[in-house]
Amino acid sequence: MNSGGAARVYLARHGRTALNAEGRLRGLSDPPLDEVGIAEVSRLAEALAARHPKAVVSSPLQRAVATARAIGSAADAPVTVDARLTDRDYGPMTGLHREDVERRYGSVDSAPGVESHAALAERARRAFLELVAELGPGPIVLVSHDAFNTALLAQLDPTLDRISQRTACWNQLSLVDGNWRVDAYDLVAE
Repeated sequence: MNSGGAARVYLARHGRTALNAEGRLRGLSDPPLDEVGIAEVSRLAEALAARHPKAVVSSPLQRAVATARAIGSAADAPVTVDARLTDRDYGPMTGLHREDVERRYGSVDSAPGVESHAALAERARRAFLELVAELGPGPIVLVSHDAFNTALLAQLDPTLDRISQRTACWNQLSLVDGNWRVDAYDLVAE
């Protein structure tokens, strides 16, 4: 239940980085947005500013922070950084090509030293529920990462298991009768 917290959340993914473009696992590495990512974020910021968020909260990784700052600036909303929104920890697989890891171990989930999908899903759910309870009536924007977002979306709507999140996409989440629902997902501003 949510007494006094946000009832509408826009869950966004950061813009593209060079590692995204190369198909590499980013995780806790900290690459900046590339030129494509900067342009994507500009369009995302305009789209989310039109929804009048009251606050923007970001993962501490610079690709997310740059995305959040653009949204906050466009929406004239305060931006804060919160470590609870950080990306999945890929451990020693960080920086490797996803295809190479999958070929060698069968899946990223099977690779040694990678944060388990179950741990990630629990972390994402807990972070989301804590943040929406802590923040005012909203709407709010949470800026995170593909792995975090997809794990959270699957927690809220199990039919969304195995979806993807394009760079600089957003998802609309609403609290209805005490339950969170996913109204829209993987939307990008053209």
